[in-house]
Amino acid sequence: MLNIKIIFRFFGLVLVIEGLFMLLTSLVSLIYNENDLVAFLISALICIITGGSIALFTGNAKRQLGKREGYIMVTMIWVVFSFFGLLPFLISGAIPSFTDAFFETMSGFTTTGSSILNNIEELPHGILFWRSIIQWLGGMGIIVLSLAILPILGVGGMQLFEAEVPGITADKLHPRITDTAKRLWLIYVSFTAIEAVLLIFGGMSFFDAVCHSFTTMATGGYSTKQASVAHWDSPYIHYVITLFMFIAGMNFTLSYAIFKGKFERLKDNDELRFYSLVVLIFTVIISVALYFTEIGYSVERSFRDALFQVVSIVTTTGYATADYMAWVPSLSVLIFLLMFFGGSAGSTGGGIKMVRIQLLMKNSRNELKRLIHPNAVIPVRFNGRAVPQSILYNVLAFVVIYLMIVGVSMIVMSMMGFDLQTSLGAVATSIGNIGPGLNELGPAYSFSEIPALGKWFLSLLMLIGRLELFTVIVLFSSHFWKH
Repeated sequence: MLNIKIIFRFFGLVLVIEGLFMLLTSLVSLIYNENDLVAFLISALICIITGGSIALFTGNAKRQLGKREGYIMVTMIWVVFSFFGLLPFLISGAIPSFTDAFFETMSGFTTTGSSILNNIEELPHGILFWRSIIQWLGGMGIIVLSLAILPILGVGGMQLFEAEVPGITADKLHPRITDTAKRLWLIYVSFTAIEAVLLIFGGMSFFDAVCHSFTTMATGGYSTKQASVAHWDSPYIHYVITLFMFIAGMNFTLSYAIFKGKFERLKDNDELRFYSLVVLIFTVIISVALYFTEIGYSVERSFRDALFQVVSIVTTTGYATADYMAWVPSLSVLIFLLMFFGGSAGSTGGGIKMVRIQLLMKNSRNELKRLIHPNAVIPVRFNGRAVPQSILYNVLAFVVIYLMIVGVSMIVMSMMGFDLQTSLGAVATSIGNIGPGLNELGPAYSFSEIPALGKWFLSLLMLIGRLELFTVIVLFSSHFWKH
């Protein structure tokens, strides 16, 4: 029997958390004395009263949490958070359309970074801070946050953690899942603070530095400027953000190893080597092409723009220092290919993930070897260990389903009147949680011209991509709902 009460109790408690973060944001509105203060206070009141009431009336819920409850909680909490998180946008009038406000909020919480806004610099500081903080919360995951600070639930959280972070291996930092969540958040907060300090040192204002640190570590890409990071013509700022985007795209267990001084884990990690190699190869190709095709580009500028955009896209952050759609067409094709890589497993990045692509390539290579030596036992190895066949089947299924969803979704977007390139870009950037797309949805444009139905459809793709397909798709299975 599905434990409905514990699900609603969980929703109530995390809604209270969302309300508290709205109150925190209202302090920003108060400091800058802007007209969005009332909107945040009303929104916070709605969240806290609604969430508190739900938690109060479900206080007698049985402390039993199974996999089905876990999947429902993880999937639906993003929807619930987005429906309530849009209130400040709607009430303040910053985004008067409900559909647009939901799209912006879902894009924020899923760290996609696609925006319908065309007047970012005209918005109040509180609204800009809220856009940044919802990405920061979504980056490490609402569920991990709740595991770290809500042991009040009195139930085991492993089911939630597995659904929220469905990586290839269950690489925990600590035997107790709540302690794991706390350590993840400690690393996350530490890197965020370090980046903010470095950006302030480079000339960014305190407000801009904090907001960009939030959205960098979340690999979200929301900026306080319409031109994104290109607003700052500073190599220092570009390189600092590039570094922290790369760190955010790493497996956070490796970041924890750095904090503990266990640097040997970096050189022994296959995925990190593959991740670094992909960034290096694409950066070299694009920087050489930029130097010879873009007028006035120096060697350093070519390298910097290439490195920044490669890291931004491959980690699914979505910042921009240049409009890659204005580059020669062959380079935009390379950028499109990068949209399917994603960051490392256990990172805040989206996409297919480096480890899946690496395992797929290793398995394909082994299949070629088996054609020559049909009786040989040739296991796929990752980090020095043989990978179980079940994992390889899972990876293959994931990639096939991912590409199928991209293909079908591209047809859906084409039926709304978009050309092939725009449709592909919209779908790839949404399911990959990247931000900018291609053609009419490139870095120089917003998603404001997409019809309402298209925005709801792309919002669904963002959710599916953020939870890595299976967590959402399993809810549509008849077997899931059988007792």
